[in-house]
Amino acid sequence: MAWRLADIPDLSGRVAVVTGANGGLGLETARVLARRRAHVVMAVRDPARGEAARDTVLRSVPAASLEIVELDLASLESVRAAAGRVAAAHPTIDILVNNAGIMATPRRMSPDGHELQLAVNHLGHFALTAALLPALARSAAGRIVSLTSTGRFRARPLDLDDPRMERGYDAWLAYGRSKLAALQFAVELHARLSAAGLPVRSVAADPGFARTDLQARSVREAPALGQRFFAVFVDRFGSTPLRGAMPQLRAATDPTAPGGALYALRFLLRGDPVRVPVIARHLGPGGRARMWHASESLTGMRFELPAERPTER
Repeated sequence: MAWRLADIPDLSGRVAVVTGANGGLGLETARVLARRRAHVVMAVRDPARGEAARDTVLRSVPAASLEIVELDLASLESVRAAAGRVAAAHPTIDILVNNAGIMATPRRMSPDGHELQLAVNHLGHFALTAALLPALARSAAGRIVSLTSTGRFRARPLDLDDPRMERGYDAWLAYGRSKLAALQFAVELHARLSAAGLPVRSVAADPGFARTDLQARSVREAPALGQRFFAVFVDRFGSTPLRGAMPQLRAATDPTAPGGALYALRFLLRGDPVRVPVIARHLGPGGRARMWHASESLTGMRFELPAERPTER
């Protein structure tokens, strides 16, 4: 049976955190969750753009419960500060959607000295999730959603001898590496949460090719042939942002979605959000463990799995 937005249950009393909620997939995700009565924390790098996005949501969902939190995923200091503000305001968090990302950008370093795509697409979300895990564990049905991409299929895992890709940088391979790490993270986090007996589920989502500012930004920053071709292809054949957000919305809200699963559009560009096989290299326990330890080392963050058990609200 096809899954529809109408299948999202009433989320009254639930708290959802969505990174990159100022545009594209994140904005549509925030809008839908707010329409289903969740309180949505819109975690954004630019507060002014966040305020404009909140106004956009309020025009279509006047009763939406929204707040803006400044979050720069490239900066671990910003991640820790944002997580502290969110956790102080919301001791219990029900949904975390690790949505924000950049794609195929020129080689740049984050403030912490990490390759920027890896920092934004994976390391920042790894650190944010670790910081918010105690609040997520207090939910009776906590859900963590991590976004991957088809770019993972041509990616190599993180090279611990060259984590900054100093020996030969390729924008698309760096992007794929970050999105492979996101999928490894989702699957490994599920395994660790399950082993700890926590009810929090870690689920992955692949939006396929959605028409968002991601492609345009890639062209603006690196107007190479590959970036321009991809932007034209997605503009012509890609799905709408709402359609592209459907896999992460299902991953975040479907009560039957199992931990460790991956959701995508049935036909990549079109179709309903469905569970798809997790087919990618380096997803065995050994590869996932290496990614995990590397991420801990690069971020300085550790996942403390709480012994506290949730209570129904």
